[in-house]
Amino acid sequence: MSGSASRSEGVVRTLEGDYSTPGSRHVELVFRSVGERTSELALALAIENVKPQRVHVIEDVKPFALAVRRMLELPHATDPKSPCSHVVHMDADCLILEDMRPFLDDNALPYVDCYVQDRFRGRIHCGVHVTRADVVRMMATVPVPKDDLPYVLRPESRLRNLALAELGLEKQLKSFHILHDHFQDLADIFAKYALRELRSRTEFQRKRLDASMSRWGSGADLDVARHAIAHAARVVPPGAKPKHVEAYIQNLPQIAHEELAALGLGDQAPLTRADLSRAIETDASLHARKPPPKVFCLGLSRTGTRSLTAALHVLGIDTVHYPIDRGTLEALKRGDGRFPLLDHYDGITDITTIPAFRELDRLHPGAKFILTTRDEASWLRSCKQHWGTRPPLEGGMGEEHQVQMEVRKHLRQAVYGGYDFDATRFTLARRDHHARVTEHFRDRPNDLLTIDIVSGDRWEKLAAFLGLEIPTHPFPHKGKKLSEKLASLEIDD
Repeated sequence: MSGSASRSEGVVRTLEGDYSTPGSRHVELVFRSVGERTSELALALAIENVKPQRVHVIEDVKPFALAVRRMLELPHATDPKSPCSHVVHMDADCLILEDMRPFLDDNALPYVDCYVQDRFRGRIHCGVHVTRADVVRMMATVPVPKDDLPYVLRPESRLRNLALAELGLEKQLKSFHILHDHFQDLADIFAKYALRELRSRTEFQRKRLDASMSRWGSGADLDVARHAIAHAARVVPPGAKPKHVEAYIQNLPQIAHEELAALGLGDQAPLTRADLSRAIETDASLHARKPPPKVFCLGLSRTGTRSLTAALHVLGIDTVHYPIDRGTLEALKRGDGRFPLLDHYDGITDITTIPAFRELDRLHPGAKFILTTRDEASWLRSCKQHWGTRPPLEGGMGEEHQVQMEVRKHLRQAVYGGYDFDATRFTLARRDHHARVTEHFRDRPNDLLTIDIVSGDRWEKLAAFLGLEIPTHPFPHKGKKLSEKLASLEIDD
């Protein structure tokens, strides 16, 4: 590693003007740039498709951890008449090609990580984040972890996850037509993929990176990414201390330019709107995804519903796992299956769907239903542990926590016949639920999939049912660490 660590205070500024439409929810845009080839066009497209009340620009602030600190120091509107509801944080390597305002005006979720079309990794969630203002404020107060490798590698993500945990909230995922890491300078690609190698040093992340690389063809940008991955693997050995990893990351811009100079490669001209239009016109892979049929999980909690949710997202199906918003609560009370989130999402997973699965079937012709199941004895053990740590009346005093508790109480009563765990009652509820679902779909085998993720059902069964290709990267295992800790089965979610 040569040279000194790259650090720049850069510029933080707020643009003049209000770019929103009259009567829209107050949303602010935070746009971060370190001189990407797409910066100018990315900002223009973001303003067009987010339509923010205010735009904050963070330019050339390095390293990224410093940019995150500057981002969290920004003053977002607190006027009671028009307080900031959500903040869209995004990087200049993202080209937003879809009007996000309809979703932003309806959205009450605390954090939505956006799926994008990535040049190197395909469908991933990164680059554009929709974060509610209270979560942003909590991020600003969370102590920065010391000697913490997750913070070194992903400072923004680490602080947001800590803030969500502090607030007792969870993230959701959502697809938009956004291009990520297309048309970038080669130096930026080098820096990113050296960092990607460092972020891929767990078994699961390494498999994901290897799967992505297996699909790479030829091209200067792909060759540079391969070179960067090899460089990081050589210079920063596994097990390096966080301070050494951090020093390498801070030095990456200079390292990138030195390595590219050695390869005889230079910069490219800024991307124009005409360049982008021509690329989209000639490359079908850059087009927006086609909305899939609705998909609903009818599995009980602790049967792999989180893993299923993650798998559906990998397949391009945006589902919401156990939503706790006011609109969902009102739909549960009505019992009509008209969940407002389905205006923007492809389906719902976990027990939210169970009380109204017949109504969902009637409202969404052609929908697919998935019954996640699990060995009854291990399921009961998992439920006993889970219910013992999450009583129905836990939570804070805020309005959102009150909604969360109402949703939980409603669903526990409707699905399990009571608030607390009782092995006999849970066993009867499970058997009755499976019988009702099986009977409802008795003459429609193509509309219902029964899958046991815990016992090993994976892509082959799920993708075939949905008529989709089997992904190349591993099936997601959510909750695996918890289950290992409990000496239970492989997946406990």
